[in-house]
Amino acid sequence: MSPRNKPITIAGNTLQPGERKTLHLDLARLYTNTHLDLDIEVIHGRRPGPTLMICAAIHGDELNGVEICRQLLKHKSLARIAGTLIIVPVVNIFGFIHRSRYLPDRRDLNRCFPGSEKGSLGGRIANIFRTQVLCHCTHVLDLHTGAIHRSNLPQIRANLDNPSAREMARAFGAPMIIDSKLRDGSLRQCADEAGIALILYEAGEALRFDPQAIKGGVRGAINIMRSLSMLTTPKRKQPPLTPVVANSSSWVRSQSDGVFRSIVDLGQRVSKGQLMGIVASPFGDQEVEVNAPSSGIIIGQNNIPLVNEGDALYHLARFDASLKAEKRVGLINEQIEALSLPEDFDLSQQDS
Repeated sequence: MSPRNKPITIAGNTLQPGERKTLHLDLARLYTNTHLDLDIEVIHGRRPGPTLMICAAIHGDELNGVEICRQLLKHKSLARIAGTLIIVPVVNIFGFIHRSRYLPDRRDLNRCFPGSEKGSLGGRIANIFRTQVLCHCTHVLDLHTGAIHRSNLPQIRANLDNPSAREMARAFGAPMIIDSKLRDGSLRQCADEAGIALILYEAGEALRFDPQAIKGGVRGAINIMRSLSMLTTPKRKQPPLTPVVANSSSWVRSQSDGVFRSIVDLGQRVSKGQLMGIVASPFGDQEVEVNAPSSGIIIGQNNIPLVNEGDALYHLARFDASLKAEKRVGLINEQIEALSLPEDFDLSQQDS
């Protein structure tokens, strides 16, 4: 007989093995004294296993992750998971309501961890999230997009020195993995210091849905659950996607003010010195070329034509063999684009 899972208590609510429940954690209040709750969906499997949290919108205007969570919650097969799945579709409810990256005091919630009981609003929310939710987790998938007016190629950012995070990053199946340093005050740093493996999925642009980025996110979350043995692997297994790992990355910034016109695309390989775009005076009397400082692949790009000197235009990732990397990124993107959701992820017909 298979071992049976133990009850789990999250935010004062106890779930028995095989139980699914939506929890409402009181975060704060609006000026009108209206309560703002952190909604948490918990699926507690009958069999023991890891505790995976999937969270989105820690930056309130990053919406692809919210849709990824919504689609995941529709899968009937989640009732048969091993371990525990915690899904938090909107962490920064203040920013989500106001379509803003930030909290009302203009703080970035993802720089407020581990937080405190008596600090700023961001510090208090971070403390509640850490002590009531994060502390129960063994693994975390944190869903993000690029900032407003900036698109990101689907990519995983992780501390690859952490073996568990490295395994999650490879299992996810994104086109690209970036070995990213931990940022002070971030959820990723807080989790790492607590011994919790966390990877961050970046794809698309703030305040926009990107269907391919959403498909890739749903697929990646399912892949992680399978790699952790929370879900069984289907008999007709799809060929594994081997992502490319970037050695490093950096931003290419505008050297002048003006109207920006890009002549390269997201995901494209560029060679050192190659012309990527032009910043021109709106009166046509001055043009400044934007050239690639090194060979690599464009993994982030500014979408707004009006720029000031110093504005970030391109995020360039560097590889040992950029041509091979470009081909592999293209292949993975094609495979993700060919997916048909939710049918391809109807795990209730695939899992035994």
